[in-house]
Amino acid sequence: MNIYQIQTMAQRLEGNTYPGRGIVIGKTADGKKSAVAYFIMGRSANSRNRVFTEKDGAIFTEPFDASKVEDPSLIIYAALRNHENKLIVTNGDQTDTIWEGLKAGKSFSEALTSREFEPDAPNLTPRISGMLTFADGDFTYEMSILKSADAEGTACNRYTFSYPSLSGLGHFIHTYVCDGNPIPTFQGEPERVAIPDDIDAFTTEVWNALDENNKISLYVRYTDLATGESESRMLNKNA
Repeated sequence: MNIYQIQTMAQRLEGNTYPGRGIVIGKTADGKKSAVAYFIMGRSANSRNRVFTEKDGAIFTEPFDASKVEDPSLIIYAALRNHENKLIVTNGDQTDTIWEGLKAGKSFSEALTSREFEPDAPNLTPRISGMLTFADGDFTYEMSILKSADAEGTACNRYTFSYPSLSGLGHFIHTYVCDGNPIPTFQGEPERVAIPDDIDAFTTEVWNALDENNKISLYVRYTDLATGESESRMLNKNA
């Protein structure tokens, strides 16, 4: 078994109809850019009634048709925000928890101690989060998952992973292993994935690999480590 194997996102997603929401963070193969991707999927009409929007550099999930919103509590949130030299991306309103925590002098993991998995029994969806810290023409990154300790949701297990940036390598964490009822929670460490140099190639690869019926939106941002300039791609199935 090669524990250092790196697979493409297409290989990681192949045949998986419902990984849920997913975060990818890594560095391009040429070592020149950071890469961040976040996607959302949905099975219910309420979950599928969403789009990504961008406002002042932050990414939000918003209703596609406001008249059809049933419960906005777990589906409408800021997914990506900047704070100083840090970029935060999460699958829920813990984006703001981390953002406010950083402003108060807390670390990534310290800010998340006030949060736990989502109260959506029986799935008890984990909260997944990531943060890049840019410095001296490079970056490091952290990823977190807050998940139920048991099927009843009686306690929360907290895992934080810290990574140096290595050319061509990214890490992929998603909320669910696969589809099911209840939906099985992600297990183990974030998965090692390949990060291509071209943002359009990466965006297309991820979008095409997501299940056609369940995918909703995808956002990808590449940041040039020498100049700090970013470029992004945003795809919404509801358009």
